[in-house]
Amino acid sequence: MFDDVSNFVSSVDGTFLFTLIVSVFFVLLITFLMIFFVIKYNRKRHPKGTNIHGSVALEITWTAIPTILVLIMFWFGWRGYEEMVDVPEGAIPVNVTAQMWKWSFDYENGKKSDTLFVPVNKPIKLILNSNDVNHSFFIPAFRLKKDVFPNRERIAWFQAKETGEYDIACAEYCGLNHSYMYAKIIVLSEEDFNNKMYGISEEDLKLLEEMTKDN
Repeated sequence: MFDDVSNFVSSVDGTFLFTLIVSVFFVLLITFLMIFFVIKYNRKRHPKGTNIHGSVALEITWTAIPTILVLIMFWFGWRGYEEMVDVPEGAIPVNVTAQMWKWSFDYENGKKSDTLFVPVNKPIKLILNSNDVNHSFFIPAFRLKKDVFPNRERIAWFQAKETGEYDIACAEYCGLNHSYMYAKIIVLSEEDFNNKMYGISEEDLKLLEEMTKDN
């Protein structure tokens, strides 16, 4: 938790942690009150039952507090959702195709791969499609998951903060070999990415950009 290898980790983990703390607190509170009232109002102490009149203040309190907590959870979730759908301008596009039972990646320069290569600290725009059934593109380390449907384009994006190798899984049951539908995402330095994708060094790329601007 909070390993911060992508731009979504902090918001997703923060929302999860808040929800977990609230849930555990109320489980413990309700369990304690149940045991307390079972002991306090057992038959030995109260052989004859009596009516207990309601309290308006208490009813308002136990209605208002959960409502406020749920609204806070919703606010955290909505903020995270807005961030995930707001693709930055200039993000590097990659076409992602799902099919039973593999992922394939097409880059803007025409290269294709069964491994997703991306540069560190650069926004990546994923254009997701399925050739057959429903799938779900899932990078656990990045806290990124997007359902993928046939005949329908879906968009997701992320920005990796650390170089390394991470798993890509399918999070939607899609048939017999669903559990084997894994791929890798390899986050490279910008220079290594340019060398791999374009076969040029960082210095050559800067020179090319300068020549393009001059023209």
